[in-house]
Amino acid sequence: MKHFKHLQATSADQAAKEAAGGTAWVMAGGTDLLGTLKDEIFPEYPETVIDLKTIEGMDSIEEDGDALRIGALAKLSAVAESELVRQHAQALAQAAERVASPTIRHMGTLGGNVCQMHRCWYFRVPDDRFHCRRKGGKTCPARIGDNRYHSIFGDDNGCYAVSSHDTAPALVALGATVVTTKREIPAEEFFGAHGHRSNVLEDGEVVKEFRVPKTAKSAFQKFALRKSIDFPVVNCAVAQGSDRATRVVLGGVYAAPWRSKEAEEAVAGGVTAESAAKAGEAAVSVAKPLGKNAYKVDIARTLVKRTLTDLV
Repeated sequence: MKHFKHLQATSADQAAKEAAGGTAWVMAGGTDLLGTLKDEIFPEYPETVIDLKTIEGMDSIEEDGDALRIGALAKLSAVAESELVRQHAQALAQAAERVASPTIRHMGTLGGNVCQMHRCWYFRVPDDRFHCRRKGGKTCPARIGDNRYHSIFGDDNGCYAVSSHDTAPALVALGATVVTTKREIPAEEFFGAHGHRSNVLEDGEVVKEFRVPKTAKSAFQKFALRKSIDFPVVNCAVAQGSDRATRVVLGGVYAAPWRSKEAEEAVAGGVTAESAAKAGEAAVSVAKPLGKNAYKVDIARTLVKRTLTDLV
């Protein structure tokens, strides 16, 4: 690993100020960032890593009227076990509970999981051997290469990597808001392929907390090769608001969580076993799988049906 300076932040605003020049990166639990630095996957290296764990009060989970406020440094294990989250945002608790292993969940944070970089093996290969679109290159090797785990809904600015955050589809389905040191961003608009980032954060912008509306009914399911610890091949979150409108969001299928308006229309009249099956079909009706990942279409179809059935 190359040498870098290590700074312990005392506030989110201080961390944002130190990161404003673009030569410093922020770190929460470190379960994702440190591995990428060790493997030297980037053409450029940060001069400074800013540790957010030393900031007090950013790990709280509290009620705030008709919403929950969850600090970006809240451990995934704490989110999964929180009675508030389990009662008012069940899909988020279920998603946090399915992230990696117990050890990782006790180290990793909600903010870190939401901001982790994409898992594409071309993007993450050590020593920057593939200078892909995300690193300023001209092509995405996955388009015609080994794309077993890549997008089935097309590219995002030429990139076919997929969102592998377990908590992201839940936050989008629940209508959450990401609060940063600069602005408030609807979760649905937060994710995407932007350089090495998997989100729209700018240099000098730090996630502080998440505001999650209380939702009576929500659910999450995940398909992974190693069920207990692996990243999702496909995951799905659904949420039903007080107006009975249902949101359906898939992960692992596109560079950002994929909200399926087609599936939502299929259950607009209510969620039943029959309408859930129709929603599964509708969710993949616009899929455009690559050469080696058509199997993910069947998994996505089934997960939408099963997750919606959990609301019945």
